[in-house]
Amino acid sequence: MSSLAAVNPAFLRARWAVAALFAVNGFIIGSWAPQIPLFLARLGITEFTLGLLILGFGLGALIAMPAAGYVIGRQGSRVTLTWFAFAAAFGLIVVVAAPSVWTAAFAMVLFGGLVGGMDVSMNANAVAVERSLGRAIMSSSHGFWSLGGFAGGAAGGLVIERFGALAHAGAVTVVALAVVALVVSQLGGDDRPEPHERQPLALPRDPSLYLVGLIALFCMVPEGAVLDWAALYLKEERGASIATAGFAFAAFSAAMATMRFLGDRVRDRFGAVKTLRVSALIAAVGMFAAGLAPETWMVIAAFSLAGLGIANTVPIAFSAGGNHPGLPPGAGMSVVTTIGYSGILVAPSGLGFVGGHFGFAPVFLGVAVLLLLVAALASYAKAAD
Repeated sequence: MSSLAAVNPAFLRARWAVAALFAVNGFIIGSWAPQIPLFLARLGITEFTLGLLILGFGLGALIAMPAAGYVIGRQGSRVTLTWFAFAAAFGLIVVVAAPSVWTAAFAMVLFGGLVGGMDVSMNANAVAVERSLGRAIMSSSHGFWSLGGFAGGAAGGLVIERFGALAHAGAVTVVALAVVALVVSQLGGDDRPEPHERQPLALPRDPSLYLVGLIALFCMVPEGAVLDWAALYLKEERGASIATAGFAFAAFSAAMATMRFLGDRVRDRFGAVKTLRVSALIAAVGMFAAGLAPETWMVIAAFSLAGLGIANTVPIAFSAGGNHPGLPPGAGMSVVTTIGYSGILVAPSGLGFVGGHFGFAPVFLGVAVLLLLVAALASYAKAAD
């Protein structure tokens, strides 16, 4: 299979097409990060209320992810990803244009659903493309997600300061639609099942799959903490400007992207379990440092270190879910991503409450503890190999 893939340009086009959609998804989410302080000020809400609105994002994702997994089991990842990719391009502008707290709550649920459904679909498609190519692409695919997040976070603050929040959201929508329209025809991954192979609408029973989901959750809560609260932390507790605050998630994403492009080779050399364990320990050190550092540049550097560590933890968990024995990629992937993204449902309000009352430094110290638990659970991700 791998020798055929080396000379089959359709497989290579499919690989770059799914990579581009990972980048689009990251770009949309990264563009949300610098919008958060202005979103809070425009609606006149507290950090706790903002956490409740972000809770809606997680709720939308939790609704859409199992649904996306079911559709993938019926239609395949290529068709499902195409639908969600086009729809997700409109997610940010719907949130930014919301005129009140209640409409913003609905918009956040929709935003989370569209981005979450796209997330499951693109990861399932990456697993299918891996099988076509005969080699791993999951970590580097997530590297493209991080590049998109870096571009969205780094450019977002500057564009918002010059042109305003709504103009920025409109530009994000146009860019995302253009890329999606350009690449969807090249998507591959022939994973549409035959009618007799379709999985019933039921939860998998293997408990080890849910432990892999727990690993994903403990990795995604720290990642979500940086996305949702790092800019506010730098602005309000370290005195950074809006543009500088946007670089917190940008630096985190850039570090993740760098390491994720090396991740497939690292995993091949050391194995998924050892890579996951060491990565989680590095990320924990970075999060501890971010919570303790007194200067803006030190905090950004600490987030970069955390990004290096977190980089390959989520791809390993997703790859373990997508390659779980006895399940199609969409079924295993939807379980792991749903549990992982449930951290977005539970964590924001709690983190916002802690941040609003005690500051956000304790938040980053707390999420470092979750990464220590990931190191302890790493052996359950062995299916990623």
